[in-house]
Amino acid sequence: MPVKILMPALSPTMTEGTLAKWLVKEGDTVESGDVLAEIETDKATMEVEAVEEGKIGKILVEAGTEGVAVNAVIALLLEEDEDASALEGADTSGPNVGGDAKSSTPKEDEKTESKDVAPATSSAPATSKDGDRVKASPLARRIASQEGVELSGVDGSGPRGRIVKRDIEAALTNKPAAKADAPAATKADATIAPAAKAPAASGWNPDLTGLPEYEEIPNTSMRKIIARRLTESKQQVPHFYLTIDCQIDNLLSVRKQLNEKAAEGVKVSVNDMVIRASSIALKRVPAANAIWTDAAILQCKQQDISVAVAIDGGLITPVIRNAGGKGLAEISTEMKALAAKARDGKLQPQEFQGGTFSVSNLGMFGIKDFAAIINPPQGCILAVGAGEQRPVVKDGALAIATVMSCTLSVDHRVVDGAIGAQFMAEFKKLIEDPISMLL
Repeated sequence: MPVKILMPALSPTMTEGTLAKWLVKEGDTVESGDVLAEIETDKATMEVEAVEEGKIGKILVEAGTEGVAVNAVIALLLEEDEDASALEGADTSGPNVGGDAKSSTPKEDEKTESKDVAPATSSAPATSKDGDRVKASPLARRIASQEGVELSGVDGSGPRGRIVKRDIEAALTNKPAAKADAPAATKADATIAPAAKAPAASGWNPDLTGLPEYEEIPNTSMRKIIARRLTESKQQVPHFYLTIDCQIDNLLSVRKQLNEKAAEGVKVSVNDMVIRASSIALKRVPAANAIWTDAAILQCKQQDISVAVAIDGGLITPVIRNAGGKGLAEISTEMKALAAKARDGKLQPQEFQGGTFSVSNLGMFGIKDFAAIINPPQGCILAVGAGEQRPVVKDGALAIATVMSCTLSVDHRVVDGAIGAQFMAEFKKLIEDPISMLL
């Protein structure tokens, strides 16, 4: 029975995607870990890896097809003992969920995990004690290598006994793994609840009568997802806004001194200092570093800062993990690398999923101030405007200072006004006394 290759869910919000390109053709022999196709998601273009060995029997979805639903069958893979005759009458309605071990196909969790990460680094295949090759997904191999887990000592719960991610996690915690037909919840599932699905599009179209000549630009998958999630956020999340003005002359002076003394290739930006100040302020006011779920408010212990980056056709928010534990040089270097990958469409899911707080900076475009829309399920997003010279009162006298307006958009279900105000007060202290964020 041919193995079904499914359209993977490559992000928590993905319901459909574009099959951009096939990198194999019918008749090609593939092994586990081989790249089969490129999928355009709402966030980036990503590679799809094979999780089974065999021959590409039939491609069901052509390259360039848009709106391919998650879990739709996009191709059929012939196993070692099958020929083209096995394709006759093959079921293409969705993933197999029953049958014996030989006819079962990779479940959604295994297929997703192997595609949601960068290809594993090349290494010699693991072998069991009797010399046979251990079957494991690329992600399982990568995690095992990172954590020092010997694959030959792990029992696989995936199809045909293949070792998958949950088996490595179980080995690390000495707990039995759930079988393939009952996927276990991951740590990410327990700490960050994905945003609720928005209602289906209404199909609304405006009255275009009387418009001048125009060019029709089809909505990409990314643009559709942005539209859906931002509409969902404004409709379902009770926003309120807090704005504060920060004098940044000291910050600009310190930044100049840092860049004069920094190692070659390191150049700290104002945005890097905003990220650093935000992370420290969240450490001081941990109640602002929170996420809403219907069951509980999740107060996160690590400051993972999502940073909005404009890319062709939309935007994406790569995440600086544990920003509160990193210095300015490390934040600067990491942010530049993530922004470059974002613009090239090469971010991996772990690089843009699961942030706890967002920063959106339009100061480089001369925008004085704005209010950003919250990125669910996060509780806050900080909008940063341009620094500009303004008249201020100092010691009872009129003076000129460089002032930057910052607005915090807050989910009132998660963070109350007093907590938001405390966060902004701490943020302002750090921005106006930048030496304190270096200590």
